[in-house]
Amino acid sequence: MNDVIRVGIADMNTCMAGDTITTIGLGSCVGIVLYERTKNIAGLVDSTKIRQNQNKLKFADTGIQALVEELEKQGLSRKNMIAKIAGGAKMFQFSSDTAMGNIGEKNVEAVREVLKQYGIKIVSEDVGLNYGRTIVFDPVTKDLTVVTAGKQTHII
Repeated sequence: MNDVIRVGIADMNTCMAGDTITTIGLGSCVGIVLYERTKNIAGLVDSTKIRQNQNKLKFADTGIQALVEELEKQGLSRKNMIAKIAGGAKMFQFSSDTAMGNIGEKNVEAVREVLKQYGIKIVSEDVGLNYGRTIVFDPVTKDLTVVTAGKQTHII
């Protein structure tokens, strides 16, 4: 085992004990990790709010729904799921406060709203600001490691 399961942009996957799950280079997108405290299974989806194509995994509402359903198939209970989120950065500076300039913030708001609708509590987050992140989740320790270029790596 000991595989690193990679999740790309507008993608999702799950992992079990012995493996970790990661998404690299989160900018304005938000990485959402769902898991239960008592089980060593987790899932990660990389989502946004802006609808530009038909890939359901790309968007907070449909991406989270797909991940919840997949984790339920693997034995997790929606009522016991909790979340950690990261990303939602303001990657570009615009002269005015345009919708494009606030995409990261809007993505975070969308993720929070969808998780609230599902009754899934966010137990920790590293969102916003103006830099990208790479995240790695370990389903055994429940640690979400956040790596940022030029900044100290930390665990949430």
